[in-house]
Amino acid sequence: MHRKEPYLWIHLAGLAILPLWLELVWLGLAAGKPILPVAIELILVAVAGTVPIVLMQWTRPFDIFSVVLLSLQPDQLTQQQRQILQVFKTPKHRILTGFGAIALLFALWAVARYAPLVAPATPFPNHWIGLLAAAIAFLGSNLFLQVPLSVIAVFLTSGNQLANLTPDSPEQIASTYFVPGFRVKQILPPIADEQEQSSSPKS
Repeated sequence: MHRKEPYLWIHLAGLAILPLWLELVWLGLAAGKPILPVAIELILVAVAGTVPIVLMQWTRPFDIFSVVLLSLQPDQLTQQQRQILQVFKTPKHRILTGFGAIALLFALWAVARYAPLVAPATPFPNHWIGLLAAAIAFLGSNLFLQVPLSVIAVFLTSGNQLANLTPDSPEQIASTYFVPGFRVKQILPPIADEQEQSSSPKS
């Protein structure tokens, strides 16, 4: 079952970090007094945090077969793993990406509305630094929401639907997907292979 793929669960767990990113956005917006009209500042933060991630997910989706600064070499991916990547090119994935971006824009508006409440606790010395921190944190918020949404798109794909997807060749993956970090031959132990071998009849 493709839903047992461990990389899916690792990236789904990234949702747990989303509140921390939004808290940094909140503290950043609370630093000092606004320099520009508040609406313009929010637009700048929204554009800086949303557009790069949404464009990535729509045009060159994030390769989830990675952990922190390591990614599996494309030629190490199984056919099923390459079929999973194909889900990120489907309309379902693009729709989830769009909904996720809209949801975070509402979250940005909410934290900005209540930013004065945390002004005494913000660690940022002035508004310029706070605004920059908020933009970076909102970029992180989008990344740590959109990648788990990619996983949800895979979970919503049946085994038959996945089997009908034609995987890219290993040579195409590097130019079709965003492959982060250093490329290595192995990150996680081949648990599935070991289970298959242990369950196969011995000669």
